[in-house]
This record gives sequence, structure tokens and C-alpha cells, in this order.
Amino acid sequence: GKLLLLLVGCMLVVSLIINPIIVAVLIRRNPYPLLWQCLKESAVSAFFTRSSAANIPVNMNLCKRMGVDEDFYSVSIPLGSTINMNGAAITITVMTMATCHTLGIVPSLGSALLLSIIATLAACGASGVAGGSLLLIPMACSLFGISNDIAMQVVAVGFIIGMIQDSFETALNSSGDAFFTIAADMQERINSPKNKK
Repeated sequence: GKLLLLLVGCMLVVSLIINPIIVAVLIRRNPYPLLWQCLKESAVSAFFTRSSAANIPVNMNLCKRMGVDEDFYSVSIPLGSTINMNGAAITITVMTMATCHTLGIVPSLGSALLLSIIATLAACGASGVAGGSLLLIPMACSLFGISNDIAMQVVAVGFIIGMIQDSFETALNSSGDAFFTIAADMQERINSPKNKK
């Protein structure tokens, strides 16, 4: 229960605080109306499908209705469903750190940062289907010398809590695709020569 609460809490912090800060810096205005729109339309759908790939049409339709250039979102959304896996990076990092805590391993700050970087890069290769990120946990656990049999037990725990964890993970991944695509298009329009005159 605590592990699930930690995972969901981390994903909510990224979705509701970190992502809006990045977009606010990019577009120089309040990002929350756009965030609520993306959460309402993209995150809810992704929460129930648990598949970034299945949510591509929803995100493309949302971008089209928001007036995003089709040449831009037709590349950005399918690419984002494959490599924009911030929820997967959170899952890999938190599950690995929880395993270290359980086994009494105390990671240094440097190794924890290295884990975050490795998890982020590994998440880019995570499959866009339910439970895709869990299979990357043994790779992250090997950084701390945790054997594969223990790491696979962690994966099994991940599958047990996966119904809720994976739903939140996919909602974060997929809504982030639409959120950042629309924000990048808005920023492009703000910086276009027409608007500067």
C-alpha cells in the first residue's frame, strides 16, 4: 500500500507541479487551463486503456482541435507515445529504490542520480503497453548488485499493484505527450516573426 501511494504521489507531483513549471517557462503564461484540458481528455482515456499506443488517436484529435499544426503533431504524438515515458521512469526508479530500502542497501546520492538517469533513458525503450516499464526493473536493480531472482520478485509485486500503478503511469505519459506538444506549438507561435512585429 505504501509503495503504491509513493508511486502515485510521485506521478501526481510530476503531472501537477513539475510539468506545468516547464510549460510555464516555455509559454510564459498560466499552464493550468491547458493542463486541465489535457488531463480531462487525454489522461482519463489513457487511465482506462493503460496503453500509450492506444491513446494516440485521442491525443491527435485533441491537438487538432487545439489548432496545432498537423505536420507537427502527426510526428510528435506517435513519437511521444514511444519515448516520452516519464511515468515509466518514475516506476523504475521508485521500485528500485524501494528494493534497496527493503534489502538494507543505502544508495549514495551519486548512485541515486545515476539510477534516475538510467531509468529515464531506459524508459525511452519501454513498450507502450500495460506493464511495459516493469520489465526494466531488473536492469536498474543490477546497478546496486541486486540479483535477478530478487529483481523478478519486485516485478511480480509490480504486476500485483499494476492495475492502479500502470493506469496512473499511462495517464501521465499520454497526457504529457499532448500537453508538451500543444505547449511547444504555442511557444512556436509566440516566437514567430509575425507575432513579434
